[in-house]
Amino acid sequence: MTTADDLEAAPTPSRSVALSHLSVELGHLYMEDFAEGEGRLQEQFLRVRPWAETAIRQAHDAVVKGRPRISTCFLIDDYFTRFSTPREVVTMLVTAAGKAGLTIDYVARESGCARAGTIDVARLVQEHLVDEPAEGANGRPAAAVSGWLTNGERSPGTSASAMAAPRQWQPPRQSAVQNHSIFVDLELWSDRPDGSRQWSCPFLAAVWQLQRLGLLRHLGRPVAEPQPATPAELPAEWELMPAVVKLNPQAAPMRAYRTFSAIDSRFLPIELAVRTILGNVAIDPAAAAQVRTRARGEGFDLPDETVGRIAYAFL
Repeated sequence: MTTADDLEAAPTPSRSVALSHLSVELGHLYMEDFAEGEGRLQEQFLRVRPWAETAIRQAHDAVVKGRPRISTCFLIDDYFTRFSTPREVVTMLVTAAGKAGLTIDYVARESGCARAGTIDVARLVQEHLVDEPAEGANGRPAAAVSGWLTNGERSPGTSASAMAAPRQWQPPRQSAVQNHSIFVDLELWSDRPDGSRQWSCPFLAAVWQLQRLGLLRHLGRPVAEPQPATPAELPAEWELMPAVVKLNPQAAPMRAYRTFSAIDSRFLPIELAVRTILGNVAIDPAAAAQVRTRARGEGFDLPDETVGRIAYAFL
């Protein structure tokens, strides 16, 4: 991965953001899960609770200076499927979490990972992708053109002219391989019939991780600052809901040095894709330096690689 140290300084000053020690994601569900009602959500939160509590306890143990700052969040998929209203969905989530002994500090819209206000957040991240392998390898266009990203070199094509000998098959190859390759070739977006772009679930999830880690900037400014509101104050239309809402007035900052997500095992392939994407994103150097400096000042151990700051429990 290209690190901040490999890049030139940002052309405009980068504004710092408030940071917790840990951001805990209390799940990610599909429309069919919500359709089953509050009981289904409460069941999910009861499964999540032991893992969330363990992550929080470990974060407490890792903090050597000051009080631990830990926040929780939940991402709602309003990008691929629209259902109900923000007011009804968030109220159901908060109630179900409370009955399971959990508090949701922040709730975010997945659409906010694509666009937040006037900022095309997903394209902002896409513009910081570094291709691997090099552009043009095997005749393959760059990710910015093709919409496909890989963690290595795919098998060459097997077509050959009529007069040429058949081309021998070659296996795909992972770039940072350990003994045997785990080759990933993933779609970042597709084109809609109207010509607009539909971002893939893994790409939006990668944007969400960068947001939670405090590494997103647009012209030096943080993107999608959380807006305070209660569930009852939320609008009836998804388009009118802020990208990130702060539900708990006493919550620690949403962004954090590290993230932890307790999610169903069906999301494992998506998170493999997320880690592949993040391994190819050139992080804003000023934002990355701010986070590293702040962590060192608190005596908090922080890996250089973005993916090293992300942890999961797959249920």
